[in-house]
Amino acid sequence: MVFTETTLKGAFLIDIEAHEDHRGFFARTFCKSAFKAHGIDFEIAQCNLSFNKKRGILRGLHFQNTPNEEAKLVQCMRGAIYDVIVDLRPESPSFKKWEAFTLDQENRRMAFIPEGFAHGFQTLQDETEVFYLMSTAYQPTSACGLPWNDPAFGISWPIHPPVLSEKDQAYHPF
Repeated sequence: MVFTETTLKGAFLIDIEAHEDHRGFFARTFCKSAFKAHGIDFEIAQCNLSFNKKRGILRGLHFQNTPNEEAKLVQCMRGAIYDVIVDLRPESPSFKKWEAFTLDQENRRMAFIPEGFAHGFQTLQDETEVFYLMSTAYQPTSACGLPWNDPAFGISWPIHPPVLSEKDQAYHPF
């Protein structure tokens, strides 16, 4: 695996190293010691799969409050997403800054999102599947979110208007 730290400290893009032959390929997508070598202590508590029927679906911006903050390892298994992370750590030099990446079935790239970040994505293709490894199980009392179009961040989303859940439409601005 090849780890590339983003401009938001502690967040990484991770590219697989495929070992190919006439049958296809094999690649690691998680290795605790490789993560530790990059300063990431990531314990898996839950795995999630998000299936999205249509292009333009926007999920997020989601996070969990203390004491149930969560780190995520996100990979698009089918289709493509515009993946967005926002640094919500007040002590961070990148506080309130965001970054976005295209994750798709072709690049097989993953995003590691540390605790203290909000996360969201918008589907770029119909029938997109996103797989997550989570450091903390979902805790409804800690679940939070911010509007996809919160002026505090000024995120540029690729598809307008987005398709949103009622819950994602009801979040209060930062």
